[in-house]
Amino acid sequence: MRCIRLWTDAEGVSRFEEGRIALKDGSSVNFLSEKFPARSISFAETKAGQSLDWHDAPAKQFVITLRGTLDFWNKLNEHFVITPGDILLAEDVTGAGHSWKLIGDDPWRRAYVILETDGDLSFIKN
Repeated sequence: MRCIRLWTDAEGVSRFEEGRIALKDGSSVNFLSEKFPARSISFAETKAGQSLDWHDAPAKQFVITLRGTLDFWNKLNEHFVITPGDILLAEDVTGAGHSWKLIGDDPWRRAYVILETDGDLSFIKN
């Protein structure tokens, strides 16, 4: 599963790296991740064409995109694109933050999973 990790570096800049969530054999038909302690899950939808200026993640969280395509930016003018099925591991809870803009005609539908752990989240960098 594609995962983009978003974190704050020592200079306070939101940085990102592409990777995946580690999966292991779970049964004859499934691959499974570890189980991650979660505080809450919620769902949100944003109309097509919207954007959000500079902000930090409100908490360490997985953001799972169900529909929509977004272009995320940091203060170094670097960017990445999130598409349906992608997981964003948002850990940039301090610093300069990131911004995003919806691209295309679809709304952004997503699930927020607020995490309770600062431990290993089985992220594997590509």
